[in-house]
Amino acid sequence: MGLLFVQVLPEDAGGATVLKCRLCRVDAASSGDILSKEFQGRYGRAYLFHHVVNISLGPNEDRNFTTGLHTVNDVYCSCCQQLLGWRYEKAYEESQKYKEGKFILEKAMIGKEAR
Repeated sequence: MGLLFVQVLPEDAGGATVLKCRLCRVDAASSGDILSKEFQGRYGRAYLFHHVVNISLGPNEDRNFTTGLHTVNDVYCSCCQQLLGWRYEKAYEESQKYKEGKFILEKAMIGKEAR
């Protein structure tokens, strides 16, 4: 399989917490990088991010959400392969284009760790 290189997020002097995969505790994102907390995932609340780390992407898939049709990729933890959320590849509604290239991490799949 080879070596797995894991990116460790730096400590933030502003008090941001590091969000980690709930299963294996590898860093996934910083709470300071949350763009919105107003999203709904498969398992409840979800957060929109511009940048996440230590993930792998599934294949492109078209899905109908309440906001319309989107092409998305499932997002998996690169360490344990736990499903964490998805990435917006393409939005077909003009009002939803801001989501393209951004990530959704489900609150139920990640945990916080203060540093």
